[in-house]
Amino acid sequence: MSIKNYKRIFGIVMDSVGTGAAPDAAKFDDIGSDTLGHVGEAYKGKLQIPNLQKLGISNLRETPIEGVAKIDHPIGYYGKMQEISAGKDSMDGHWEMMGLPVEKPLNTFPNGFPDDIIEKLEDFSGRKVIGNRPESGTKIIAELGEQQMKTGDLIVYTSGDSVLQIAAHETVIPLKELYRICEYARTLVNGPEYTVGRIIARPYVGPDKDHFTRTANRHDFTLEPIGKTDLDYLQAAGVHTVGIGKINDIFSGHGIDEGYHNESNMDGMDHVDHVMGEDFTGFAFTNLVDFDAMYGHRRNPIGFGEALMDFDKRLGTVLKNLKDDDLLMITADHGNDPGFKGTDHTRERVPLLVYSPSMTNGGTLGVRKTFADFGATVLDNFNVTGNGVGTGFLEEI
Repeated sequence: MSIKNYKRIFGIVMDSVGTGAAPDAAKFDDIGSDTLGHVGEAYKGKLQIPNLQKLGISNLRETPIEGVAKIDHPIGYYGKMQEISAGKDSMDGHWEMMGLPVEKPLNTFPNGFPDDIIEKLEDFSGRKVIGNRPESGTKIIAELGEQQMKTGDLIVYTSGDSVLQIAAHETVIPLKELYRICEYARTLVNGPEYTVGRIIARPYVGPDKDHFTRTANRHDFTLEPIGKTDLDYLQAAGVHTVGIGKINDIFSGHGIDEGYHNESNMDGMDHVDHVMGEDFTGFAFTNLVDFDAMYGHRRNPIGFGEALMDFDKRLGTVLKNLKDDDLLMITADHGNDPGFKGTDHTRERVPLLVYSPSMTNGGTLGVRKTFADFGATVLDNFNVTGNGVGTGFLEEI
């Protein structure tokens, strides 16, 4: 048995690191998706993630990740979580983790955005909209980026998720102006006619289509949470809450006392290390987005695996720095299988890895029926009452 009440909980979301198709994957045309499985296959047995391995990353799977064997005695507890929210976007996944499942499907735009939205964007910005279709961000920027630089147009695009993305070259449309346009776009899709999960500013730099790169100045303008989340309940109870990465964007700042913007996964881990060095009682919630934005959507399993191995190395430092009254919980918000068709997120179960140095043994947490079990456990630890969604597993570890 471990300590039953921890002073600090560190939750890390490996954005898009799914572990096999969810039971309802057919509804999303995602049967056969398996982010971790296909990354392992791409590495032909050479994927090296020893810290995740000893936490049980392969033990939670029916079939181990190629090259990452199951081990007899994982140091912590392991399992999987499945989503009950209507969508498979980051917002859905994180909100559900914090006790607020998205029950009604948000609007998606497989044929591009309707004329009335586009016309209002053009009138407000004084700029023409180009693109306006579902597309990979890197692809549409490579195709239309040079035109955008010459004309000052706005590249508008979407995906299979409920997102409206606006891309512009940073030297052509300053960040302040791009953010202002995105803030206006947010007002157009808050319902009731159209309800969109996220407006994403996608600035890029580079001299030409062969050298364009999207920058870390991305900003997500998320739908305001439609109810209280576990973060709100924790904050109201005086529990210190920290958001690292796009956590602040996803929750529109609600329920977060201290926030950090990430430039990259490694920058995010620098922030984790920094926060671990602080003396506080509370919950630090981290999102590492590079797996998703840099490799999942771009269907790059080799890059995805490199990002996993880089994270695993930094995870070693986290494990060394954890105190006996700290709890670490690692999971994901959805899948984004780089070995699958298309470029969209994939409906998958996600890993759940739980560890504290005070644990004397490990074991399985099984398959959790909702991501909300994650947040329910945090609430239980700090003796805070939430909205009753999810079943905590504090007594199981």
